Amino acid sequence: MNANHAEKSPKPHLLIYAHYYHPDVASTGQILRELAEGLLGQFSITVICVVPSYGGVVGVDYVKKSFYFENINGVDVMRIRVPGFDKTNKLSRIKNISAYFFRAMRATTRVGSVDYVYSISQPPILGGLLGVWGKWVKHAKYIYNIQDFNPEQTIATGYSKNQAILKMMLMADKFSCKRADKVIVVGRDMVETLRKRFLGKQMPTYAFINNWIDENEIYPLGQNEPRIVAFKQKYGLINHFILMYSGNLGLYYDLENLIKVLNAFPKGVKTLDGRDVIFAFIGAGSMKEKLVRYQKENRMENVLFIPYQSKADLNYSLNAADVHWCVSAKGIKGVSVPSKLYGIMAAGKPVLAVLESGSEARLILEETTCGLVSDPDDYVLFEQHIRWFIEHAGSEEVRNMGLRGRAYLVGKLTKDISIQKYGEEILACGASHGSRMAELIPHSRRGADEQQLLQAFSEVDAHPLWSRSSAQRSAFCIQPPWSPYYNWR
Repeated sequence: MNANHAEKSPKPHLLIYAHYYHPDVASTGQILRELAEGLLGQFSITVICVVPSYGGVVGVDYVKKSFYFENINGVDVMRIRVPGFDKTNKLSRIKNISAYFFRAMRATTRVGSVDYVYSISQPPILGGLLGVWGKWVKHAKYIYNIQDFNPEQTIATGYSKNQAILKMMLMADKFSCKRADKVIVVGRDMVETLRKRFLGKQMPTYAFINNWIDENEIYPLGQNEPRIVAFKQKYGLINHFILMYSGNLGLYYDLENLIKVLNAFPKGVKTLDGRDVIFAFIGAGSMKEKLVRYQKENRMENVLFIPYQSKADLNYSLNAADVHWCVSAKGIKGVSVPSKLYGIMAAGKPVLAVLESGSEARLILEETTCGLVSDPDDYVLFEQHIRWFIEHAGSEEVRNMGLRGRAYLVGKLTKDISIQKYGEEILACGASHGSRMAELIPHSRRGADEQQLLQAFSEVDAHPLWSRSSAQRSAFCIQPPWSPYYNWR
């Protein structure tokens, strides 16, 4: 990657902090790849992300150097080496995320001049702060895309109950919102959360743009399609009625309680057309081990766990199902939007949903009537909806649910529509303030408090985890965005 490539391009330079990027299967990584490639007509684009490691394992091709440079379909990609991690171990995840954060700060200085900085809310809190850092270092306009509100998500899932930490997280993310030239959220309910954060005070400039799925890559297929047949044969799904969950098996979906409802449908339950009912969970995440253990302890022989499918195979696995789950835990309304809904609709499949009233995904589902929905914690109604789908398997009514979802998506939620909106919103921020590296601040201009902050930063950066030389660390002796002397906006 040529650090000065942006100067040679007549197009404005957009820097994206992606955390995960292709080929990682994280939903945000896939969305950001399509966004970056879709904006190439308007921008010269650089992505900063980790080396492929979404599952926690770093491949042997990415363990020797601190940075790896690639070009993927016209997008310059700077990958950051990070330590592997265990999704069930908080400490290992903190080390992994911290390594990305500090090395991404360092990587920013290697990119060259930048006009616009775009960051998502991943990793939680740190993604926003990276955007602020990029804005300051590059004197660029900053667009903060909030895919998940934190600490609101952390509070909703009970992942942490330390009030001091949660308060600090909220202060930090509000700081990122205030420093952003534009905040983009992905749900109508998330606009309300943004308003609540500022309690009627001056809100940041914001826009709402739905996430998407590429409707040309995910589309309805007949069950005789050879690769669907092959998928079913591989996992023993031939002649079964399949209720599928496809995606992250994480904290935010109440899966540990919803799986208990499946005890009401043991092996041997059949549809009216004679197919055995089976529940398939595709994916991985922090809850998978717990779900697998529950399945084994309760001898749930018609509950199956399948690994993540590659993007090339995703259309076939999604189409293999008869019904898809789209679920969220209580408290996620206004905090996050389950992007899996777009893939289900694109495949033309009916939705078995558990979503809070007024949430973005539920609003879409109610507008399209493409499935059945119950409230979180209403396990009785969830069971009734499963039974309804089993009793109406193969009916025109079920088929039409899926077709309505596909028609709505093609009309209003396509990739091109959303990416065009992103391009317009980014350019609407105006020209940058210089697109150049910030000047190093003379030592004499730094106050005592700032000296302490910089010293603390240097000590963290010098930890063996980051493996940096003192010469490399010296490049960071510049005024940090959280400094009391940082006033440029």
